[in-house]
Amino acid sequence: MSLKIAFISLGCSKNLINTEQMMALCRAAGHEVTGEPEGADVAVLNTCGFIDAAKSEAIEHIIALGELKTAGKLGKLLVCGCLSQRYREEIGRELPEVDGMMGTGSYDQVVSAVEAVARGERPEEFGDISVTSEEGERLVTTPGYTAFLKIAEGCDNFCAFCIIPYLRGRYRSRPMEALLAEAKSLAAAGVKELILIAQDIGPYGKDLYGEKKLPELLKELCKLPFRWIRLHYLYPDHFDDGLIDVIAQERKIVKYLDIPLQHCSSKLLKAMNRWGTRESLTALIETLRTRIPGLVLRTSLICGLPGEGEEEFEELCKFVSGTGIERAGVFQYSREEGTRAAKMENQVDEEVARQRVERLVELQSRVLDAYNESRLGTVMEVLCEGFDPAMGCYVGRTYADSVEVDGHVWFTAAGVVEAGQFVHVRMTGLMDGDLTGEIEE
Repeated sequence: MSLKIAFISLGCSKNLINTEQMMALCRAAGHEVTGEPEGADVAVLNTCGFIDAAKSEAIEHIIALGELKTAGKLGKLLVCGCLSQRYREEIGRELPEVDGMMGTGSYDQVVSAVEAVARGERPEEFGDISVTSEEGERLVTTPGYTAFLKIAEGCDNFCAFCIIPYLRGRYRSRPMEALLAEAKSLAAAGVKELILIAQDIGPYGKDLYGEKKLPELLKELCKLPFRWIRLHYLYPDHFDDGLIDVIAQERKIVKYLDIPLQHCSSKLLKAMNRWGTRESLTALIETLRTRIPGLVLRTSLICGLPGEGEEEFEELCKFVSGTGIERAGVFQYSREEGTRAAKMENQVDEEVARQRVERLVELQSRVLDAYNESRLGTVMEVLCEGFDPAMGCYVGRTYADSVEVDGHVWFTAAGVVEAGQFVHVRMTGLMDGDLTGEIEE
């Protein structure tokens, strides 16, 4: 019997790809796939369980979907992903809304799990998280001009504050031939912006080929008809001359790098099992800016790490100002059970950490404003994402703006501009951290 199956994906883009793979499997099995849970036979909720905020979001969705079930507007609920992997027993005990569960090692079992749930059974599929299948078809849900390509799963970094290796397993690169075949398919479908993703793309290939193969992969991808190739994330310890040269020389690789730093204090970096010192990170950024003209940087920073005193926080503030990192996601430290950091001494008061987040966000916003002001009067290539009726103009992104995490360009045009079209826009103004402009005919 054909079922109507609704998919809801929470969390990161890597999770989204798993959702897209599950959607393709269910469609291939003859089921109808939708993104709207109301009226569905089964809803599949793919969750994130990384930090407290993500857990709260997932639980809110479970409760809301449970209310749809109670109202007779949804049949069953299957929960999968990081939250179920991490809290299997707690979900079974405390969330009666959930009719079945899958872990991060069992995405390929979605068809049998969905069908079992629909029959009134209560499946619990929890396969080996270190041997997951990353191949197979995807039902791409991003706009037709943009798509993600996940080149590896898992993580070997074991940062003291992070639970991901315990939820996703050790680092596993996908074979290059499989990645190139998938990339060719995406290009043939009209994708113009390819975004490479993994928890850390830097060590790609070392587990399969005995050496890092990211530069070689990038060169091969640049032979395909993409306009932009974007990289998320590159940890600071994986840069070498070969990789920097490829990024600098290949025209299709956008000069935008997302380098998760988390902090700059040598003391805290060592305690967190992170690479580098303030001096080495500063030197790396200087090298990248020198060798990659026009480079825009994004990073993630954590305030309130165990042992962060006012001295270490002020050091971080000076680092952000001094390096001029244009984009930064600033997060309050989340004390996660099961991590080494949760057991560390000198935990920072939550209110102090929150205030530090606010101070750093304000500081970084001034860095961003300075960058935007430097763009005024220049002409930049913009990927149009459509027309916004409320604003009365078009909206798009430059190479310096990654999807979902960065700002936009709002621009006017005399004619029609299609979503997915690249245009040249002269930047004429600022608006709440975004740029405004007019198309250059």
